[in-house]
Amino acid sequence: MNISLCINGQSRAFDAEPRTLLVHLLRDEAGLTGTHIACETSVCGACTVLLDGKAVKSCTVLAVQAEGSEITTIEGLAPGGKLHPLQEQFWEKHGLQCGYCTPGMILAAWQLLERRPDPSEEEIRHGIEGNLCRCTGYQHIVDAIQAAAAQMGGKR
Repeated sequence: MNISLCINGQSRAFDAEPRTLLVHLLRDEAGLTGTHIACETSVCGACTVLLDGKAVKSCTVLAVQAEGSEITTIEGLAPGGKLHPLQEQFWEKHGLQCGYCTPGMILAAWQLLERRPDPSEEEIRHGIEGNLCRCTGYQHIVDAIQAAAAQMGGKR
């Protein structure tokens, strides 16, 4: 089935089987391997992307369901190689260890900051609760999101 998507600001066309998951299309067909595959049951959030500006777990979306949508992956947050403040602060505040959850965590945090530019620690923890990290204990992730919010000053 032919589908058209706008991925990271670029229009793309794909021939996808009706059963193809968006995560597999992004990784295997579009070559965007920053979107990770882990549980494939929507539990971990490693595959989180922005679908029309909303954070979704791409292992739960069929590629054909995204027809005509705008998708942003972790690669799309750093156009021209300039890191987004969330990416910078995850680096600076050690909000990552193995890095496997990081792309999904950053995109979940992006959505949170879109809704709440200056979130409390409790709001941050609630905003990322659908994304699991097995390495950090979350405090450095929370610190990174708080620092990014301050750096962004309400700007996206």
